[in-house]
Amino acid sequence: MPSESPSSASVPHRSAPWRTILLFGGVGGVLIVVLRVIEYRWLVLHRSLELYGGLVALLFAGVGLWLGQRLRPVADASAVIAGVSPETTPVGAPNEPFSPDPVAVARSGLTPRELDILALIAVGLSTREIAAQVGVSENTVKTHSSRIYAKLDVSRRTQAVQVARERRLIG
Repeated sequence: MPSESPSSASVPHRSAPWRTILLFGGVGGVLIVVLRVIEYRWLVLHRSLELYGGLVALLFAGVGLWLGQRLRPVADASAVIAGVSPETTPVGAPNEPFSPDPVAVARSGLTPRELDILALIAVGLSTREIAAQVGVSENTVKTHSSRIYAKLDVSRRTQAVQVARERRLIG
């Protein structure tokens, strides 16, 4: 028998440290995957009604928003001021465009931008839609609206539209 040196007999043979790291990493990865599958199955089996209800709600909300954008035409402020919108044209009325009374406009003190905002309010657009169409912020539209209310001596949108039509400011 060959004799071993005393130094080699006392040190056990070690594998490379990277093999140990890979082994523990692989085992940890497998355990994580198993736990995720169990968690997914628990979620799908025990919370399926809430999960499917939420997915259906998201689907209907998305379809509703898409249809709302596709089916609802956005009115042009100049068309409303001109009085050519179908809502303001009475049946059997001549096809003459509406023109605001210049004396009433001057007496009201409304600026051209405020007249545009008022016309879009008359169409029924929301503050957000008006802001997007005019190209200003929602706060600017709110400021214009409050100035319109003050100049027309009203407190609500519907009152502002009614008074403006009575005074022949919008069509």
